[in-house]
Amino acid sequence: MIKQIFLIVLLLFFAGCGSKEEKVEEKNLEKYSSAIFAGGCFWCSESDFEKHEGVIEVISGYTGGEIANPTYEEVSSGVTEHREAVKVYYNSSSISYSQLLEIFWKHIDPTDEKGQFVDRGHQYSSAIFYNNEEEKHIAEKSKEEIEKLFKEPIVTPILPAEPFYKAEEYHQDFYKKNTLQYKYYRARSGRDDFIKNNWKNVDLGENWESEKSQNSREYNKTPISNLTQIQYYVTQKGGTEEPFNNKYWNNTEEGIYVDIISGVPLFSSKDKYKSGTGWPSFVKPVSEDVIKEVPDNSLFTKRTEVRGAISDAHLGHVFEDGPKPTGLRYCMNSAALKFIPKDELKDEGYGQYLKEFE
Repeated sequence: MIKQIFLIVLLLFFAGCGSKEEKVEEKNLEKYSSAIFAGGCFWCSESDFEKHEGVIEVISGYTGGEIANPTYEEVSSGVTEHREAVKVYYNSSSISYSQLLEIFWKHIDPTDEKGQFVDRGHQYSSAIFYNNEEEKHIAEKSKEEIEKLFKEPIVTPILPAEPFYKAEEYHQDFYKKNTLQYKYYRARSGRDDFIKNNWKNVDLGENWESEKSQNSREYNKTPISNLTQIQYYVTQKGGTEEPFNNKYWNNTEEGIYVDIISGVPLFSSKDKYKSGTGWPSFVKPVSEDVIKEVPDNSLFTKRTEVRGAISDAHLGHVFEDGPKPTGLRYCMNSAALKFIPKDELKDEGYGQYLKEFE
């Protein structure tokens, strides 16, 4: 499933995140009320709750299984009975438990008992975990109201709270740490399409339409089955094409180079230079979060492999013998790239990059 494909990508990106209210240290969270919800992908649930005033912090984690301190690999593979869930710390004087339930219901598909949207399996199914009888009563009443709005049965269970285990740090605030990957995943997950079609007045975030368009329409993907022999060899088998005998090694046109599989922009011609190696070389990517760097100890030497952050395709290697200002040489395989000339950027859906060539 899509979310599991991103597992390796997650390990390589770290940054900060904030909610509408000032973040507080975790040691102070216990003075606030808390609620636990399972709404499928916890990246999305965390993002959806943290938009709201009164929500102090949202922690991604796992609950509902017998194994203590489960790992993402165990949960995502279905080895345990845990669900991906979030623990929402909130100021009860600013937002009520009933309001949290309304947020929860309006960001899930309560009729799906086998997962949520693109993510399938018990570990991604929805649930409400109550801490006391009062929460149970409120949750049951809210479920009765939701049942009036859908023709299909509401299958989201209301369960007593069980131990909640915080997920690995790279999952926390993922939507802020790894914006590109999160938007790409969410646009393809089906969650926002469901929300838009079934609920009114739900905040999907500023410029949702343009973000969705940018990630799903403008980035033109190439199915692996449509790759040429050399493209498959390079991207899927980690191969290297011949120097001075590849498509872009001496290309001097203005434009951008995108991932042949995901269509995500990777490099700009403004950062391309003649390295003399026979492969297209760049001093930097268009953004740090479009690639990932992986240690490569093959060929009896230590190198750093460069892969597409979204596609996980092999692109090439990066070396520390490049020109200023970075001193780096991103030595890429033409077969892993698709070049979009400056004059075709708008028509191909990459119009936002035109300003770089003005």
